[in-house]
Amino acid sequence: MLIIDSAFPVLTTMVLVPAVGALLLTLPVLRPWARTLGLAVAVVELGLGVWAATLFDYSSRASTQLAETHAWIPHFGISWALGLNALGLAMLLLAVALVPLVLLASWGEVPADRQALFTGLVLALEAFVVVIFAARDVFLFYVAFEAMLVPVYLLIGRFGGTDRRRAAMKFLLYSLAGGLIMLVGVVCLLLYADDSAGAYLFERLAQTIPLVPTHVGRLLFLSFFIAFAIKAPMVPVHTWLPDTAEQATPGTSILLIGVLDKIGTYGMIVLVLPLFPEASAWAAPVVLVLAVISILYGALAAIGQDNLYRLISYTSVSHFGFMVLGIFIGSQAAATGAMVYMVAHGLSIAGLYLTTGFLARRTGTVLISELGGMARVTPVLAGTWLVSGLASIALPGLSGFVPEWLVLTGTFSESVTLGVAAVLGVVIAALYVLLPYQRVFTGAPAPARVGSSDLDGREKAILVPVVLAMLILGLAPSFLTTTLDGVAEQVATTMVQAPAGDVAAATVTTEGTAK
Repeated sequence: MLIIDSAFPVLTTMVLVPAVGALLLTLPVLRPWARTLGLAVAVVELGLGVWAATLFDYSSRASTQLAETHAWIPHFGISWALGLNALGLAMLLLAVALVPLVLLASWGEVPADRQALFTGLVLALEAFVVVIFAARDVFLFYVAFEAMLVPVYLLIGRFGGTDRRRAAMKFLLYSLAGGLIMLVGVVCLLLYADDSAGAYLFERLAQTIPLVPTHVGRLLFLSFFIAFAIKAPMVPVHTWLPDTAEQATPGTSILLIGVLDKIGTYGMIVLVLPLFPEASAWAAPVVLVLAVISILYGALAAIGQDNLYRLISYTSVSHFGFMVLGIFIGSQAAATGAMVYMVAHGLSIAGLYLTTGFLARRTGTVLISELGGMARVTPVLAGTWLVSGLASIALPGLSGFVPEWLVLTGTFSESVTLGVAAVLGVVIAALYVLLPYQRVFTGAPAPARVGSSDLDGREKAILVPVVLAMLILGLAPSFLTTTLDGVAEQVATTMVQAPAGDVAAATVTTEGTAK
């Protein structure tokens, strides 16, 4: 792996800016200015993200760039090591772009006297997200992976619905369980890594850990994969998500599902596959079956929901199934599709939760059975919700089409059976978007809804960049797909070049699973 150092610590700066902003908001004198200060910090962070993107050498697609490495706990070979590959950069840009929109949207959903706390927690969370997507040291990744639970728990438990504390606790218990399982793997890595400086660096471990005994590698694989499967979330460890999404504010759900849950699939790509190639090939048949189950179950469960927040969360379970399918199927096209899917899903989720939140603010409900005819009184809101929904079900010309097409074509090249099952999920997806739209937005509005107002100027300004991004990614995806091809090639190579004996055991025919 090629590591390109940075002349200026731009990534460390991106960690410090939101962290300092969060600390400043604890000062009583600044709390009345929380909205302005938080938005200013988020915009500066977005500017730093754009700057990092301009420093990135896109011709060196498979390299880690903007790297910084400093000794942190030398006795254990632990480093403060940051750097970005193409996928890390894409996810970092998605995160820093969504945070200002979330803060702007919160001006109507979070009381002014609690705005400082909400804004500070969002900025603290942003700092941890930067560390996670830029970390090159396994221990550093783990620390940020666990530390981010604190602001997320508080965002869920202190804001949102009447049952928010129970939802926050369920989220925390699932996440802590996954984190504790991963901790076992992190500690065991130390036993097999050398004791020199930088022993926990991804690139160092990728050379030493694949040489451990097969049974050890498989146990280590499971310790990381289970944690990432909970985060993703995959069936059957997904049940925390609908409860959390139902109770959290729309802004919190955008960050949680649109960004943080991608840490699960991101971790599979940058940690699980490079460190445990043999175990990844060994487990691939089971993982692929679970991915397809997630696609179908999430889609079917979404159709049966009356609460729009729960409906959107179940669609995400289905979408994450597509991502995991693309990662483990062993096709470069599918791997590229999975990574583009991570970005596209973040955009459509932002559109759906923002518009649903704006709808709830006007009507006081997100229950489909209590709504109807809203397109006549809120036509712009209805149209934006529909565009976001169509993007999520891969309408050609919108952000979801190209990644889903790549995942499906890559899957069919490896397994017809899995491809057919995934296509069935696509068909069901049309139902879980169009049926709710028909029930909520078409027909005659109820008398109580006639006076509802459409989107105001601020709300339109929040949604415009989201819709534009969905259109740009849908109509001109080549830059992103080309940029991610190098990482996708590494992913596909890992899945097909494990030790020959183990690959033979893990490979199945196109009648059921993947090579």
